[in-house]
Amino acid sequence: MDLSVNSFAHGQSISTRLLLLLVTYLTINACSSALPREESNVESRWGNFQEAMADYEKIEPYETTLKELRELGYDPYSQPNIRILSYLDIIQRFMPNQSIKLEDLDAAVSYCIKSRANCIAYEAQPQETKSKRVGNAAMDVMTFKRHTKRTGWSFYALIIINDGVVVYKVWSGEPIISGEKIRKNPLGPLQGIDSGVLKGVL
Repeated sequence: MDLSVNSFAHGQSISTRLLLLLVTYLTINACSSALPREESNVESRWGNFQEAMADYEKIEPYETTLKELRELGYDPYSQPNIRILSYLDIIQRFMPNQSIKLEDLDAAVSYCIKSRANCIAYEAQPQETKSKRVGNAAMDVMTFKRHTKRTGWSFYALIIINDGVVVYKVWSGEPIISGEKIRKNPLGPLQGIDSGVLKGVL
């Protein structure tokens, strides 16, 4: 085939693609509801950060028993996504490198680790996050500009238990997750097209 004919055919294909993109732009210009959304949940008994924190605060080291702990939702046998850690897992959490010694840890943690088989921990990480793209749907689909908003909450709790009684607890989390990301692409859908072909078409 003649190279000029081949180039023309390829150029026609690119032109057709650009035309289809233009039609798409005009069709969905006002339809922001067409933008994708994403939701990520770690199922648990707690529906929000406040609920998770409320149960956590009821836990008292050297007082709360294993039975009472389970009544507060920390029961891997009846509640989802509660992980059981062995004393070896606890060592990895608190002593990730050799520079940290056993004597550097909280007395309750080090004593529990020394107890070995009598020492376990419950780990919970309930969370709920949502992300959605907002703004001009056409600009988003054409990849000229994508504006994403993220909301939600997260909570983390580690409860150490020795001989059936809580001896240590620690938590972290984000009561309010709120953020946004804006990505701009001046060339839009043309960004991935070979520059030589694009120049020939235009």
